[in-house]
Amino acid sequence: MTYINLNDYAKAAKEHLTPAAYEYYVGGAGDNLTVSENQAAFQRIKLLPRMLVDVSNRDLQTSILGHGIDFPVIVAPTAMAALAHPDKEVAIARAVANVGSIMTLSTMSTTSMEEVSKIGANMWFQLYVHKDRGMTKNLIERAEAAGFSALVVTVDLPVVGYREALMRQPLVVPDGMELANLAQYWNQDEYPSVNHYVAAQFDPSLTWADIEDFVSSTTLPVLIKGILRPDDAERAVASGASGIIVSNHGGRQLDTVVTGIEALPYVVEAVDDAIDVLMDGGVRRGTDILKALALGANAVLIGRPVLWGLAVDGQAGVEKVFAILRKEYDIALANAGVQSSKSVPRDIIFKG
Repeated sequence: MTYINLNDYAKAAKEHLTPAAYEYYVGGAGDNLTVSENQAAFQRIKLLPRMLVDVSNRDLQTSILGHGIDFPVIVAPTAMAALAHPDKEVAIARAVANVGSIMTLSTMSTTSMEEVSKIGANMWFQLYVHKDRGMTKNLIERAEAAGFSALVVTVDLPVVGYREALMRQPLVVPDGMELANLAQYWNQDEYPSVNHYVAAQFDPSLTWADIEDFVSSTTLPVLIKGILRPDDAERAVASGASGIIVSNHGGRQLDTVVTGIEALPYVVEAVDDAIDVLMDGGVRRGTDILKALALGANAVLIGRPVLWGLAVDGQAGVEKVFAILRKEYDIALANAGVQSSKSVPRDIIFKG
């Protein structure tokens, strides 16, 4: 079968995944309104292209935290890639190395950070802060030692969202699979499902003081993932963060929350170029990337589409997802009259 867009991969992936794995990946909180709204919000934004601009040579490249990438798309942290393919996070890392992007490895990955780092891709480590701060410190130190280039602290999961699909069909970690970064702490008899572990171990008392501690105690630049409010963005800058990821956790935490693309311009205004701003949630088309950059993002992240590609065809599937988005984005740049990822003008967004 020929897959020509990310929706094709999403449909095909369902046939390659167990029902429990599919529901875990695709589901959101409550009525899943925010899950669908993440894409719908992009669709409501209209482009206002410039004509008679020489776009015969287009520069898709950009840089994030000083790291160059082939075009403005990065892999978001996604848990438990082993549910999608036996090559797990290693396949994603290999794909990322080949396409010139960055991979954000989840705390909840099914391959250890040490093993994934051997691939040689540009890697960020996503941190869930545990109640046991010694354990949290150990995860950060391991990421530093393994050569990760940034730390991404997720702050929008104080408790697990009201995910009804998982209530009806809890995701039990299959035999032979482990949360590899947490192997010394994970006890499947004590925590039969991911939700049991999160409820018991993740720290809902996390505050800005903790962020400042992380910034001061690690050698890595720190990005804060899950910011939606301008005042929180200002606090992120004040805390010493090097970047913000505007995100609603893929609609998995708080239903009816504002989407990332809607919150983005307000966060960008509050940050005022002090640090890099990225966003995720609902990015499925090259035009979505263009719209995010026009509204001030330095780059976007994709999560579920990476898992769809992985489920369908492993590393090759992930690379094809990136190739499709890259081609769509390149065409969007040309037809919008934009020459470079680094100079996408705000006025290509229609305000009528």
